[in-house]
Amino acid sequence: MNTLSYKTISVNKETAQKEWVVIDATDQVVGRLCSKVAKFLRGKYKPTFTPHVDCGDNVIIINAEKVVFTGNKETDKQYTRYTGYPGGQRFETPAKLRKRKDGAERILRHAVKGMLPKGPLGRSLMDNLYIYEGSEHKHAAQQPKEIDINQYK
Repeated sequence: MNTLSYKTISVNKETAQKEWVVIDATDQVVGRLCSKVAKFLRGKYKPTFTPHVDCGDNVIIINAEKVVFTGNKETDKQYTRYTGYPGGQRFETPAKLRKRKDGAERILRHAVKGMLPKGPLGRSLMDNLYIYEGSEHKHAAQQPKEIDINQYK
């Protein structure tokens, strides 16, 4: 039996093949979209996935302001932040957060961040995520390929 054919391939930073991917978020449910985006960032759709290495793709999300929540989450869900001062805990609903300049980006970043590993790897993976509220992005030089997110599980 040839034992060389059974070796496990472990990807490192130099051998990882990272791609650029564009995802259109129009009429996508926030949680379902972000779970798929987290898998792309992590590299779980690739056969060479290695858990402790950043081997995922760079993801560009366009039309972020057009994402939707199911049920009454638009008005009932609350995002909590803390100013750092006593009594400085602030609460916002997604409907209120969308009115801010970068509200849709904050909603998606918060959801994706919770689905990534905690620690240095998860923090570095968040640098591979680019979110734009309109349909234009500034990464044309990277020649990203547009994918249909509904084809992935």
